[in-house]
Amino acid sequence: MKNRKLSLEELGRMDVETYRASTKIPVTVVLDDIRSALNVGSIFRTCDCIGVEKILLSGITAQPPHKEIFKTAIGATESVEWEYFPTINEALNSIPEAVMISVEQTTQSIPLTELNTSHLNKHVCIVLGNEVKGVSQDAIEQSSFCLEIPQYGTKHSFNVSVCAGIVLWELSQILRQQ
Repeated sequence: MKNRKLSLEELGRMDVETYRASTKIPVTVVLDDIRSALNVGSIFRTCDCIGVEKILLSGITAQPPHKEIFKTAIGATESVEWEYFPTINEALNSIPEAVMISVEQTTQSIPLTELNTSHLNKHVCIVLGNEVKGVSQDAIEQSSFCLEIPQYGTKHSFNVSVCAGIVLWELSQILRQQ
């Protein structure tokens, strides 16, 4: 038989209520001053696909309802639990029992390829930063450690929504094996 694309019905995706009641990986994603609503929407969609518990929006990060978030989230703002905080400190203080991991290039950052279960406890918080300035120093200082994605080209960083996808996929694979 010839290979063919599956229809939406064949994919058997759950509805929003079933998704909200489903078991998630113990991860909260914190968006630290993300300036593009399109990136915010893309991260919502990725978080839905990966099954994270919650997204915290902080600072200038756009919040639903927002036209550009809806363009890329494609309904994920309804399925993924989220909350807004005026500052990154308020967002991070709302989840005190987590391993805080900022995704940023620092003098002591750990390559994503070296992340393993010894770095993680019951709940993980992933902080993603502004498209130009990166993760704020306040968030870095509150983090258990910083994680960076090894890169091999001329650019110094991935787009924040691409970064979210890479890090969350790897993290979900580690957590699902525990």
